[in-house]
Amino acid sequence: MDTRTNGPLLGAGLVLGAAVLWGTVGPAQVLASSTMAPAALGGWRLLVGGLVLAMFAVRRHTLRALATGAVVRPLLICAMSTGVFQAALMSSVTRTGAALATVVALGVAPAAIGLCSRWVTGERMTAVWMAGTAAAVAGCALLLTPGSEGVDTPGLLLAVAAGVCYGLYTVFAKKLAAVAPAAQLPGLAALSLLAGALPLTPWMVDSAAPARAGATFTLIAWLGVATTALAYWLFTTGLTKVRATTAGTLSLAEPLAAALIGVLLLHEHLSPVAWAGGALILAGMVTMCLPPRFLPGSARRFEASPPVHAGVGTGTRNSGDIPAY
Repeated sequence: MDTRTNGPLLGAGLVLGAAVLWGTVGPAQVLASSTMAPAALGGWRLLVGGLVLAMFAVRRHTLRALATGAVVRPLLICAMSTGVFQAALMSSVTRTGAALATVVALGVAPAAIGLCSRWVTGERMTAVWMAGTAAAVAGCALLLTPGSEGVDTPGLLLAVAAGVCYGLYTVFAKKLAAVAPAAQLPGLAALSLLAGALPLTPWMVDSAAPARAGATFTLIAWLGVATTALAYWLFTTGLTKVRATTAGTLSLAEPLAAALIGVLLLHEHLSPVAWAGGALILAGMVTMCLPPRFLPGSARRFEASPPVHAGVGTGTRNSGDIPAY
């Protein structure tokens, strides 16, 4: 098997799998009708997900990597951005609704990732990335159109903050993979999830009683195990095989998944404009997943690039420039 060709495709598939799981968060909240505060729900999600992921992913190499100074800064930024993302997104959902909050946050994320990647790793924003991102973001906007009236400004700003945090997490998780290749990124992700839950502890303590309620307990279990532990394993494993900017654009499948779940399980209705938005998102996803040999002018760059191994890079300025997209 040629890992140079199949590695990026596998990585794209893993990131898309994570996005689909993340797309179930909003519908799950609707079905559970939990009264738990958004910050508390986000904290319990991180705690449960971090513990489950740590059981399977944290190894001696992971703990050994903590002794290296290069790991501490990106790990702390990942933890901070994870905690703020949870609180900001779930608070935005309560103020603006799941559709608007998700679309705004995920719509901001690719631009945030692109700018942060350029600043942190020197990763280039290719024409393919710009085309795929433009199509996917336009599709998100069309998905939002039927219910876009009556925007809550603080809720909108919270969604933007969540999108920026998503961008910071993606780029610095990629940085972690570069500076500590032997540690395995899912293990480091588990530590960042647990650290990200710490600032949310006061809200979690206040909501201890609702956490034991049947519907809320089931919601926390789903959010923690499926949409956090499994999704972050998929995302961080895929992130070692594709560019950070590519992962950010592929994550725009999340609002599409949420919309389809709403139609199939919650019996919601999508207008023809919204379906057109879904088609645009799919077009952007397909563009980002095309193997390099199918992209104009990419064959020469692909052949000239060294093969990609699990370690992702050497930690140099261009360590994120995997010859995938």
